[in-house]
Amino acid sequence: MKKNWKKDDLIVRCLADSYLPIALVLGFYVILHGNISPGGGFQGGVLAASGVLLLYLGYGFRGVATALNMERMHKLEALGAIAYVFFAMLGIFAGYNFCRNILWNSGEIGDLWSSGTIALMNYSVGFKVLTGVGFLLLLVISLLSTDEDHEHDGTIPTTEHEEGGAAK
Repeated sequence: MKKNWKKDDLIVRCLADSYLPIALVLGFYVILHGNISPGGGFQGGVLAASGVLLLYLGYGFRGVATALNMERMHKLEALGAIAYVFFAMLGIFAGYNFCRNILWNSGEIGDLWSSGTIALMNYSVGFKVLTGVGFLLLLVISLLSTDEDHEHDGTIPTTEHEEGGAAK
């Protein structure tokens, strides 16, 4: 029995198109509110990075490769790490210790901008995790999609034994 699974099924594409904005908005919401509610940069970054997987499920490897650039994602991950170190160094620049909250008296309690430097570090962690997990997902997807025979016929490569007992 020959199994031909199509990557670009219309129902899967429509569901990916409808869930992608929800995943991105929920991820950014968790990142933005991470300093005043449960969650934070890491959780929100992973939620937003799940958009890469939704793009792959809906549009296949070619769709992800045209929409996202792996080199740019890798460089942006480094930018997130540099931003975190910069915000953590603000305490040293002000004469205190590393990761010191020097903007603690800004904003009203419960507002988005109420925790000072902690919010900035949370946003940079969210950005770093978003780009890092997104890059890792792109890397895994590109490693899984190297079979040249299946890029043209739209089927998913399988390791199951097909007719005749030979693995494809």
